[in-house]
Amino acid sequence: MHENEISSEIIGGAIEIHRHFGPGLEKPIYQATLTHELRLRQLTIVQHLSVDLDYKGLHIPSGHSIDLLVNDKVIVMVQAREIPLPVWRAILLSNLKLTGKRLGLLINFTVPTLKDGITRIVNNLTDE
Repeated sequence: MHENEISSEIIGGAIEIHRHFGPGLEKPIYQATLTHELRLRQLTIVQHLSVDLDYKGLHIPSGHSIDLLVNDKVIVMVQAREIPLPVWRAILLSNLKLTGKRLGLLINFTVPTLKDGITRIVNNLTDE
């Protein structure tokens, strides 16, 4: 399955959850229900994937984790905050770079219309 097909399933699942619950719940509820919904759609999910850092041969256990990795291709960052923080985009892009993944979705469920809470981030994967 291509990243775009996976992201369509993720967005569809998120919309289904948002229609059911609406905004206003806590992040763990949205993350758990999105995980369940995506598994019902036959997608493979890894939750709270630990991301360690490497810097010039130095391995750094960061304690940093990714909310969801879907089909080993798309990173999903789940949020439930009334005021979105600009740093979320930077965090998602960093996660993409650290894992070598190409596509990430930032989904903030605390919006009246979910399409306004979805941000798609692409890592260009250029060799440096």
